[in-house]
Amino acid sequence: MKKTLSLIMLMLLIGVCSSHAQDKRYQLYGVGFYNLENLFDTCHDEGHNDYEYLPDGTNKWTGLKYTHKLRNMARVLAEMGTDRIPIGCAFIGVSEVENAKCLTDLCNQEPLKARNMQFVHIEGPDQRGVDCALIYNPQLFQVRDVKLYPYIYVKPEDSLRATRGFLTVSGTMAGEHVAVIVNHLPSRFAGSFYREEGGRQIFEVKQKLLAEDPNVKIFIMGDMNDDPQDKSMAEALGARRKMKKVEEGGLWNPWWDVLASGTGTLQYDGGWNLFDQIILSRSLLDLKHMKDGKDVELSKIDCSTLKYYRHQIFRRDYLFQREGRYKGNTLRTHAGGAWLDGYSDHLPTVVYVVKEAK
Repeated sequence: MKKTLSLIMLMLLIGVCSSHAQDKRYQLYGVGFYNLENLFDTCHDEGHNDYEYLPDGTNKWTGLKYTHKLRNMARVLAEMGTDRIPIGCAFIGVSEVENAKCLTDLCNQEPLKARNMQFVHIEGPDQRGVDCALIYNPQLFQVRDVKLYPYIYVKPEDSLRATRGFLTVSGTMAGEHVAVIVNHLPSRFAGSFYREEGGRQIFEVKQKLLAEDPNVKIFIMGDMNDDPQDKSMAEALGARRKMKKVEEGGLWNPWWDVLASGTGTLQYDGGWNLFDQIILSRSLLDLKHMKDGKDVELSKIDCSTLKYYRHQIFRRDYLFQREGRYKGNTLRTHAGGAWLDGYSDHLPTVVYVVKEAK
């Protein structure tokens, strides 16, 4: 009896919707990504250039600032997905986190600890020490396998350089094989070539996953440091704008039209970019009944397996500056040398997928 009641409560929390016309129930899952903008602890990691995030560094990064940063990040992560699902996201890819200690401290924050959120992380070679990671709810997503594929510099003159790799996590969600590739591609200062090469390398990781299981549902997410229409995403990775253009084994990028509508996830020089993308494999698309992310009633989607349903940029008033010269800009941790006790220069993104509840 207790087991049955627990199952009912879990289904309510993860968003079970009913369609009275069809007398069917549908289970929603949230999948997110968030650039945490320099989640560093206050201790030096040997071999990493983390000096600006030390108590005597340029940011005067004290224990007080670190605990505030953890609290702020946990608030956002816990609220992501709750517009539709009370329990929040099944998993969230994150970037710009220094190490496993930061992730442990983050998951021990009350709103995440209450859900028993766990994390996957492999220490990478980035010279500043920042990595990608995956935070997940073990009630909704069970990890099978974890790999960190390195970003490979192909130019001989770059042989001594190192940056974030491609964190690839395979697991089970809604009884299906799901894989996520979490990325943080080279910066805009590095030049387009390096992000295009990153797109090609992500494509190869995706191909490996499909070779192992042609039916796997793949989410490619990260701070791409490029917009959806840029060469790294549109050509090297091959993520299409239109669903009907997605070939077998291909990818769909739902964020083209969002950016075209005039909004994005970070601001630069008075305009929006949309670097924080979650890209979907063809296996997640109902190509017969959906068209380019337009809203469709659940009863009209083939939900016999996990399928894309909605996507959103996660917005809350507290994520923006409310006054002054930069009113309306994202509220960062630091700006102009001052500690703002904010969040990130990026906004999070969320994709919702759905499956018919048996």
